[in-house]
Order: sequence, then C-alpha cells, then structure tokens
Amino acid sequence: MNEPSIFTKIINGEVPSHKIYEDERTYAFLDIHPVQPGHTLVVPKKQVNFMWDLDDEDYHAVMSTVKKVANRLKEMFPEQKRVGVQIEGFGVSDHAHVNVFPFSSTDTFRRHVDMNVEPDHDELAKVAERLRFS
Repeated sequence: MNEPSIFTKIINGEVPSHKIYEDERTYAFLDIHPVQPGHTLVVPKKQVNFMWDLDDEDYHAVMSTVKKVANRLKEMFPEQKRVGVQIEGFGVSDHAHVNVFPFSSTDTFRRHVDMNVEPDHDELAKVAERLRFS
C-alpha cells in the first residue's frame, strides 16, 4: 500500500477521532456517520486491505476488541436488543475494519446513513465519553 489510509491517519493522531479503546494492535472509535448511536469501528493498527490478510495474532486481537466493544455497547444501550457486527471494506479502501453497533430490529440493522449530513461531533463526544474504556 502506497498511501496511509484515513484510519492509519486517525491511529497516528493526524486526524481527530472519538476514540473509545486502544491497545498495541487495535484502535476503536466512533463512526462519524453512525447507523445507531454507539456505532464503533474497530481497526487493526496494521493497515491491510482485507481482514483475512492479517496474521493470526492481529486477527485475534481485532476480534477480541470487537467482543469488548460489543459487550460495552450491550451494557450501555440495553434498550437495543442486539449488537451487530459487520466486516466490510467499501467505505475505506485499503484498511480492514469491523463495524460494531447496537440495534433492535432488521430495519435498524440495515439502516442506510446519509453520508452528506454533517457529523454531530458534540453528540459523538458525549457517546464516546459513555463508552470509553478506562
């Protein structure tokens, strides 16, 4: 990969984010266009195109962080009955990531977000404060 992805820039502190968790292999932060409040992106610190390109240690680290975030979302948003997980690579090319978000119905799971709407950073900061691991 030639260029650092937007996620690599976020991890390196070059682009601001609403971080909720970080360890030596992973970084978790709020999506600025959330499907539901609490929608979190979990990314490996190693920039790879597909999750399946990660070595086993990094893959397991990502999935361990996904589980931690999912449990936190379940705890903080009990009115939502489920926590969804999506591995996709369309929004940010060249950097594998996992979407983790609370939802209560098929409609809320499959909700399409208007990417042209300006993010509400004040609200995102409040949600991040609730979710942040200490």
